[in-house]
Amino acid sequence: MRGIPVVVLAFVLAVAGCGAPPAEPPLNADDVMFVQMMVQHHRQGIEIARLGTERAKSPEVRTLTAAIETTQQDEVEMMLRWLHDWEQPLRAGEGAHDHHGGMPETDVKRIRALKKSNDFEADLLTLLIAHQSDAARMAKEEVAGGVNPAAKAWAGQVESSRRGQVELMTTLVTKLVKG
Repeated sequence: MRGIPVVVLAFVLAVAGCGAPPAEPPLNADDVMFVQMMVQHHRQGIEIARLGTERAKSPEVRTLTAAIETTQQDEVEMMLRWLHDWEQPLRAGEGAHDHHGGMPETDVKRIRALKKSNDFEADLLTLLIAHQSDAARMAKEEVAGGVNPAAKAWAGQVESSRRGQVELMTTLVTKLVKG
């Protein structure tokens, strides 16, 4: 060791201790498409839920829609961070999702009609049931086709929670109709 300068020895020891940089989590087109689609889908859900929070008379419906609005806003922020970290566009180009069956969107006309509805709570719940069912379907597809561990884990949570919401809303709308 006498012939090796101390600086060289320190460098060799430092490099040997560092090892390779950690590998990036895997990512595929399904992960990116799912997150891009869910951002837009969630924004519609927030719009619908906000109407419920503002107009519903039932405390159960107001509480549910407030929770949906808050949760989905937090999830949008998380998904936008993911897209940024993945260096992916926040939105795919026009028609980019067509080969995946397109993005299930709630018809804008149905949202406008909801704003004028005379049977607001039943119409709200019916619209949210369809909307949250679409979210569960999209999440199920991510679990099956995605590779990013965080996106797949979250998709599993989305699928389960949205199915639970659909069950609850189905019970609520049934009570309204019978009521």
